[in-house]
Amino acid sequence: MSLPQERVAIPPVKQISRKLPRIPGLKWTLLIIPAAYVLILLGISLVGLLKLSIMGDNGFTLEYLAAFFSKAVYMQVLWITFKTALLVTFFCLLLGYPVAYALAKMENENWRDAIFGIILVSFWISLLVRTFTWMILLRSNGVINQFLMTLGIIDEPIKLLYNTTGVVVGMTHILLPYMILSLYSVMVSIDRSFMQAAKGLGAKPWKAFIQIFVPLSLPGVLSGSLIVFVLGIGYFITPALLGGTQNLMISQLIHDQVNIVLNWNFAAAIAIILLVFTVVFLAILAFLTRNSSVLGGEN
Repeated sequence: MSLPQERVAIPPVKQISRKLPRIPGLKWTLLIIPAAYVLILLGISLVGLLKLSIMGDNGFTLEYLAAFFSKAVYMQVLWITFKTALLVTFFCLLLGYPVAYALAKMENENWRDAIFGIILVSFWISLLVRTFTWMILLRSNGVINQFLMTLGIIDEPIKLLYNTTGVVVGMTHILLPYMILSLYSVMVSIDRSFMQAAKGLGAKPWKAFIQIFVPLSLPGVLSGSLIVFVLGIGYFITPALLGGTQNLMISQLIHDQVNIVLNWNFAAAIAIILLVFTVVFLAILAFLTRNSSVLGGEN
């Protein structure tokens, strides 16, 4: 004959957490220390760059900043940098949006995990290896030109390397995962009942997608575009290997001033100018989207 077992009351998690010892200010300390560490290092670096850009042998001077605007070639390099970053952002969004949408709607977890694995593989491969791979694919006797000539689409090899095309192709491949992950994180949280309600009210699938889903996914579009654009502005290895002398980007110009010309003051001035132009560009973008309730602005 078995004895009746006593039921042991298990206290809720909240009650257990209340009994645990609390360290005053611990959570704030854990948050502040990494932020302060980054801000201090960033501040020291920016102050050092600013000092180099405005201090010459004879003290304060604006000659290094003025030298950048005195020659059209430097302004052209700045324009090429922003143009390339914008093109890469556009193609990453164009290619990444359908992939992120398909992943967000996919119900089979095995297939979704497999596709995520393929996307993340690019993070595990060296940036230099991926860039050299594109050099092999894009050259005149490379796989792409040979394939197009075999199909009869072209009669002679087209120039895909050492120009803007090569740089955009290579950078789009490298930065595409950032766009896909940013879009997916927003799309997966969109309530599907909105789309079902729109279809139930008579809206066609494509109309419901454009009027309901696309506006709700704009935060992911904005965050992904900002990440890709900011990373694209400062890229060095891929433009240096896939671009030519006519497609010099500002990161290469800074590299040449530091390592070849040994003019650190002018290199610091270029870096400060790039920072200012980037901040102004982002400020304009924030101003244009300030009234968007979908993007978190005021109504």
